[in-house]
Amino acid sequence: MTTWPLADLLPHAGDMILIDAIDSCDEEQIHTHATVRAGGQFNRADGSLPAWLALELMAQSVAAYAGHRARRLGQAVEMGFLLGTRKFACNVEHFPAGTELRIHAQRSLEDDNGMGVFECHLRGDGIHASARLNVYRPPQASQYLAEAAPEDHPHD
Repeated sequence: MTTWPLADLLPHAGDMILIDAIDSCDEEQIHTHATVRAGGQFNRADGSLPAWLALELMAQSVAAYAGHRARRLGQAVEMGFLLGTRKFACNVEHFPAGTELRIHAQRSLEDDNGMGVFECHLRGDGIHASARLNVYRPPQASQYLAEAAPEDHPHD
């Protein structure tokens, strides 16, 4: 497996990248991991992360999957959107500082228009979270965003 720095695969920057690395990636799935570190912008006072951040870790894993595939195919890494989630479940309320989290995202549907569905799981010591993520990566995302932006002129 060819590897690239996560910053080259994700449209996130600096502290907004919450996953640490890709463990494996192929045409259908990705395995990533992250260690909960105290002091981040999303941490609770005790250094733990709230369980709802599992969705962001899953979404970043899906984004890394898309970025990895784009780089492998010699294409530009484009921005994508998390449209929603279904069936989110987590057996804990937070992830303690120091916990090693393993994230798995499996592609279950993807069409030529950029719509996709991924079955995701996050596991750690005594931790299991799962969700189905609905994502959208428009062709030429930067052009899509420019078209969607309101006109930038003063009103008379």
